Amino acid sequence: MKRAFDFVLASLLSIILSPLLVLIAILVFMQDWRSPFYRGERVGMGGCHFRMLKFRSMITDADRSGVSSTSAADSRITGLGRTLRRCKLDELPQLTNIVRGEMSFVGPRPNVSSEVNLYSEIERGLLDIRPGVTDFASIVFADEGEIIRESADPDRDYNLLIRPGKSRLGLHYVRVRSLAIDIQLMALTVLAPVSGSLARRGVVRILESSGADKALREIASRAQPLQPGLPPGVSESEWEQHLSYD
Repeated sequence: MKRAFDFVLASLLSIILSPLLVLIAILVFMQDWRSPFYRGERVGMGGCHFRMLKFRSMITDADRSGVSSTSAADSRITGLGRTLRRCKLDELPQLTNIVRGEMSFVGPRPNVSSEVNLYSEIERGLLDIRPGVTDFASIVFADEGEIIRESADPDRDYNLLIRPGKSRLGLHYVRVRSLAIDIQLMALTVLAPVSGSLARRGVVRILESSGADKALREIASRAQPLQPGLPPGVSESEWEQHLSYD
């Protein structure tokens, strides 16, 4: 059911949104006369690698810097790219990944190999299903770039502040996923750029109705400043090794 829903909806949206897709591609291309698309290698279901498509929001060859986490102040982001990221329009080419069966509309966001290599055994449960364009964490941490804006080491601060909650939210989705939850999360994803607080409240309601514990609901509410924590299944000694991987 989920795969059929993804395939049909992604195919229809690819047709309906084709004028917008062409327009964005032309605008990105006209910035520097380089390819408007970014094809980043990601790890998908079962550990299989695939190329995730996005409209390019950064300068060409930006990934050669070795930094996988991007702050809002990252100088590699282009002017148009900031707008595309803010409105999530850079994600639209992933409709192709959905049609191919590499991704779903809803599921844990796919990560790069260097980050997946840091997963605990528990976190590897995130690879049990197809990765998605959005999920609980995509809404809760929609301002990920702002969280690490002033960071001198974005990858380290991502692992300290965002990864613990992101992994817990992703694992909860893997346990309780359903088409009804998918539809709600897709609607909240559209709402998030307009009102992040309302979208997060919607996430908290879904978490509560699906049996999430109080701690996870508090993370999703973002009512308090984010605190460094341990990802699920990682001991303090392993955590120190993880943070020194670079």
